[in-house]
Amino acid sequence: MNDQSMGQVRAKKRLGQHFLKDLNIAKKIVDSLDGKQINKVLEIGPGMGVLTQYLLPNKNFETHVVEIDTDSVTYLKENYPELDGRIIGEDFLKYDLSKLFDEPFSVIGNFPYNISSQIFFRVLDYRDQIPEVVCMIQKEVAERMSAKPSCKAYGILSVLMQAFYDIEYLFTVGEKVFDPPPRVKSAVIRMRRNTTSELKCSEPLFIRVVKTGFNQRRKTLRNSLKSLLGDKKLEDEIMGQRPEQLTVPEFVELTNKIEKLLAE
Repeated sequence: MNDQSMGQVRAKKRLGQHFLKDLNIAKKIVDSLDGKQINKVLEIGPGMGVLTQYLLPNKNFETHVVEIDTDSVTYLKENYPELDGRIIGEDFLKYDLSKLFDEPFSVIGNFPYNISSQIFFRVLDYRDQIPEVVCMIQKEVAERMSAKPSCKAYGILSVLMQAFYDIEYLFTVGEKVFDPPPRVKSAVIRMRRNTTSELKCSEPLFIRVVKTGFNQRRKTLRNSLKSLLGDKKLEDEIMGQRPEQLTVPEFVELTNKIEKLLAE
């Protein structure tokens, strides 16, 4: 193993992130990115470049990275001169990506566990520019992302992300391949933009309905949505179901019915 790879292995935990030290898995993650149609790639939180080193030789990709940690930015500049001008020392959650790309781009990364959901919601903000995401996240979150209706893992994240992306659970990653080892298993997922250009309902209300419904997921929608409906009642068969039983289109249908009811 060369000095650069050793540096990656010795990387320490920061910002809730665990660094991958198994280079075979790193390569497998990068190989999961399609990249046939999209040339631009943004890696989130590259750290010391364990994924970056496999992205850069791929001539199909023009790789950019966004990294908030100043020590990692310094390391990347010193060890990956090919990234000159393509290292963004900013917080992905706050950075205006329209400054970087005016065309579609893919996203890849080993996402910090503690902000992975926030990253996904940020991806939703740019969904018309991001056709594909490949990432490693906590296994529990990966299961929620890819879960189907009537499954225990199906919830808020499942519905909101699957409204705009088809999500594949690719493979599980054990704890021992990280430095420091996390207490939980990880998993790699791939998200591909589906054909939904926009929801056929009020998107803000859709989000409220989904979140309110799942806040009391064991109750039927008739009970869990009381705080949203106030003293109004929606007399509909769908209200007798629990939120985890509804598909994305059914949540859209429910949102439209609630909007009509609230307008009366």
